[in-house]
Amino acid sequence: MAIFKGAGVAIVTPFTADDKVDYEALGKMIDFQIENGTDAIIICGTTGESSTLTHEEHDECIRFTVEYVAGRVPVIAGTGSNSTAEAIRLSTHAEKVGADALLLVTPYYNKATQKGLIEHYKKIANSVTIPIIMYNVPSRTGVNILPETAVTLAKEVDNIVGIKEASGNIGQVARLAALADGCIDIYSGNDDQIVPLLSLGGIGVISVLSNIAPKMTHDIVASYLDGDVETSRKLQLQAMDLNDVLFCEVNPIPVKAALNMMGMCTGNLRSPLCEMSEAHKEQLKSALERHQLI
Repeated sequence: MAIFKGAGVAIVTPFTADDKVDYEALGKMIDFQIENGTDAIIICGTTGESSTLTHEEHDECIRFTVEYVAGRVPVIAGTGSNSTAEAIRLSTHAEKVGADALLLVTPYYNKATQKGLIEHYKKIANSVTIPIIMYNVPSRTGVNILPETAVTLAKEVDNIVGIKEASGNIGQVARLAALADGCIDIYSGNDDQIVPLLSLGGIGVISVLSNIAPKMTHDIVASYLDGDVETSRKLQLQAMDLNDVLFCEVNPIPVKAALNMMGMCTGNLRSPLCEMSEAHKEQLKSALERHQLI
């Protein structure tokens, strides 16, 4: 059984003026997502600035989210690391505090071989009992999970059940779907490719766009899965200008700026991320106005 079908939000981490995690704001954002149809909350992912959270903050963000969501939708904890031992520590903690599943990015910077990736994921999977979604994003990590590797892991490890595919390579996803023949759940990791991934047998998206447009993102997937491909296609195309501006600078710079414009008060970014340029802010504001989000 899939962890979720539909649109899961890769939720941002809001900060206070003195650069602490703003749990009150995070709670409000979680409510906003669930009230607008979001099917899962993904906490401490890339969009959540996990790379600059302290270990204590990372653990507490997961614990808080599990407790606050209180079973309304699945909570998926980002617990990946370039250290297998650290990923195991994060993963076992997430399971202990009640996360429904884990999202594990490939080890970054180390540039593991495919053999190394198999060993890495198996070691983490053997340390927990909850299901795991692998996260393939070679543009950030420098490592690509080949389709053969993903299928090997899904077939040999019971709790490796899904993959977030953000390679941007539709041909690779098609090969993955053909080799897997249903043994692994495929989620789009790119908001501009939701419908193409669904057409290849995907079951949802782990989304940045959902932070600001949760209902639209949910409806793109729900319409497709309900057989209304035309509505899904139209919504995907309507969202293209939002997707363009949300990635005009490195994620999550634009989406946090957008949420601040929308009155969500997500605070600043943590260095080395910085405030977006004024020119891009104007483009972002115009897109939000066109979609009546501000």
